Amino acid sequence: MKLRGIVFDFDGVIANSEPLHFQGFHDVLAEEGVTLSRTDYYARYLGYDDAGAFAAISADQRLAWSDDIIARLVDRKAVVLEQLEAEQSVLFPGAAAAIKRLAASGPLAIASGALRAEILRILEKERLSSYFELVVGAEDAEASKPSPAPYLRAVERLASARTGWPHPSAYVAIEDSHWGLESARHAGLRTVAVTHTYPADTLTADLTVANLDELTWADLEKLIDRV
Repeated sequence: MKLRGIVFDFDGVIANSEPLHFQGFHDVLAEEGVTLSRTDYYARYLGYDDAGAFAAISADQRLAWSDDIIARLVDRKAVVLEQLEAEQSVLFPGAAAAIKRLAASGPLAIASGALRAEILRILEKERLSSYFELVVGAEDAEASKPSPAPYLRAVERLASARTGWPHPSAYVAIEDSHWGLESARHAGLRTVAVTHTYPADTLTADLTVANLDELTWADLEKLIDRV
């Protein structure tokens, strides 16, 4: 079977922005009198989109935040994150070169729990927008990871716009967390884990790599041949 496309997670795979997301959550929560540790963020909340993370923190802290409060916190965190991003490039080393190399062989997409505007802001800043056919952000799927919804939406849109092939088993997902890998696996995609965020022995995937430099289109096509 032919590899029809590659779907990237964004934070933790392309952008080394998880530390910035943690800082954003930490600072916004501190304004509400809530303490968030780095350990708890990575262990409990990293896999959520922003609204889901604030909702989970509210439940864990027994705060009973309303949807309106959570929406306000999401907006505040977006402002903090943009300020943090403006101070530096957040791409992982080699990410831009890998994206350009893979895009020369076939279509690329993004399926992420980040807001689409946050993703596009970084892609445009780094001049990478043109290498992706589409971006599925937090607001584009009916549920966030580990639900399969983000990856199913990405494959559906890629098939409609470019590949004409709607079967997820012909696509590869690149992820850094067990939440994301679960999402992709349940959607039916083949999976690659990149160990930017978690150790290899904590991740379950068809292929595990240390960085994006290790990936070629031919190597990923071999994962499809196993189906």
